[in-house]
This record gives sequence, C-alpha cells and structure tokens, in this order.
Amino acid sequence: MKDHLLFIGKNLIRMLLLLVAVSIAAFILVSVSPIDPLQANIGQAALGSMSAEQIAKLEEYWGVGVPPIERFVSWASDFFRGDMGVSLLYRQPVAKVIAVKLENSLWLMCLAWLISGTVGFVLGILAGVKKDTWIDKLIKGYSLLIASTPAFWLALLLLMVFAVWLKVLPIGLSVPIGMEAAGVTIADRIQHAILPALTLSITGVSNIALHTREKMIDIMESDYVLFARARGESTWSIVKNHGLRNVILPAITLQFGSISEIFGGSVLVEQIFSYPGLGQAAVAAGTGSDVPLLLGITVISAAIVFGGNMIANILYGIVDPRIRRGGKRS
Repeated sequence: MKDHLLFIGKNLIRMLLLLVAVSIAAFILVSVSPIDPLQANIGQAALGSMSAEQIAKLEEYWGVGVPPIERFVSWASDFFRGDMGVSLLYRQPVAKVIAVKLENSLWLMCLAWLISGTVGFVLGILAGVKKDTWIDKLIKGYSLLIASTPAFWLALLLLMVFAVWLKVLPIGLSVPIGMEAAGVTIADRIQHAILPALTLSITGVSNIALHTREKMIDIMESDYVLFARARGESTWSIVKNHGLRNVILPAITLQFGSISEIFGGSVLVEQIFSYPGLGQAAVAAGTGSDVPLLLGITVISAAIVFGGNMIANILYGIVDPRIRRGGKRS
C-alpha cells in the first residue's frame, strides 16, 4: 500500500512540474510569435482608418507593449487563484469557453477512444490466434498501413466519400446548421460526430492491435497453453481462460497511454470537419494571439494527457511491481 501511494505521489508531483513547464513554454512561444494581434484580429485596412487614441486602446486591450514576464506573472497569479482570465477573442471567461469546447472534444475523443480500443483489441486477439494465416496477414497489413497514414489525409478521404459523394453524413460542424441549441438531440450530435470519431478511431486501432497481437502470440506459444492443448481444450477455451486475462490489462494500459495521440489527432480532425472543439479553439487562440485562452487550453490539455499517462503508469506498476519500485528487484 505504501509503495502504491508513493508511486502515485511521485506522478502527481511530476504532473505539477510538467504543467508549470508547459505553461512557461507556451507563453514564450506566444511572446516570440511574429503575429501582430492587431493586424490579425482587426485588419490592416481598419487600423489605417483609426485614430492614434483608438489604436492605443486596442494595444492596451491586447497587451501590446507589456513586458512578457509581467504578463506571465499576472496570468499565473490569477490562475492559481482559480481565475483563468477573459478570452480576448470570445470576450467571455476562459473557463466558460474551455468548458463548452471541452464538452464537444471529450464527446468526440471518448467515442473514438472506446471504438479504437475495442476494435484494436479484438483484431489483435484474432491476429494472434490465427498467426501466419491470411487473417493475420490482413490485420497486420491493415494496421501497418493505417499507422503510416496521416490523420488529416484520412479525414479528407472520409469527408469526400461519405459527405460529398455518398451524402449520407453531414460535412462538418457538431450540430445541424441553423438549429437552436435547445432543439439539438443526441441523435444529431452522434450523426455529426461519426466522421471525426471514425477518423480518430481508425488511426488509433493499429497500435493496440499490433501490441495485442504480439502479446497473444507469446501466450499461444507458451508452455501452459501447450499443456492446455494436450488436455484437449479448444482454441476458444484457451483464449477465454488463459489469453484474455493476460492481455487485457496490458491492452488497457496501452490504451490509456494513447490518449495523447487521440488528443493530438483531434486538433487536425476538428479543423478539417469544422468541429467546434478544444483543438479548433486552440488554433484560433494561437493565430489570434489570445494569450489567456491559449494558456488555459494548454494547461487543461496537458493535464488530460498527463492524467492518461499517469493512469497508464499506475497500471504498469500493478502489472509489474518492479516498475513501481523503480526497477529494483525485491
């Protein structure tokens, strides 16, 4: 019990240090960005018709001319008090903007995470049991092909086929165009999330499938499986009684570790499908120099990704106690 608490405590400390480092790195990148917030959000033509007083007020609003260190210290002190600031683009509290965008992104990513994990796990078991058969070669070939396929290319392909040519799915957005929020149903949300979730699911299948396949092959070639075959157990009985219990925990651990990949892929997918999630808001905040929103999204995103990795590390410690003890043998 003490080892478990110590292991979790170390991961929490690493998480806090990571969030601080990520926020500093994000702020430095925004500060050295060549993008002029006034020209990016107001436009050169509009600025040319404004008076010097109006431009000065806009510079004060966007924080132009304020020393970067002073801006970061001000943001960090407010953040630790629970105030993320006000978004310069949306003119709303950053926490409110992130809550709305994160709800859309989590709906999308959870759907893709569950589908990719389930499908990849089943395909990996099937390929491992049917080693060197046409089924195994087909699954392995598919996984290797998808692993080398860019997510944005796959998203464009699915968009062209199902939304443009076949016209069976909406072309983008998270809800029907022109419909009030009160009138949006769960069916509408699912329909608009199918293509983005399918894109993330397909790209996430290969990793879990290939890993589970290798683990299943090791199990099927083990001595205790050979003994089970000698006792007359069927292949399905061996998979059910000996295979699943040995591959499911490593597969779950790997799946939690893939949260970062799904989160990163969602940024591109949301842009392509015009899905109003956290990734699209991050791109808008970066190109529009909305520092409070960008830093808020960065910290929340890093926390989610590190949370998934921390769960994976904890599960690894459960699977192999040597990891929890720092690699030392008892």
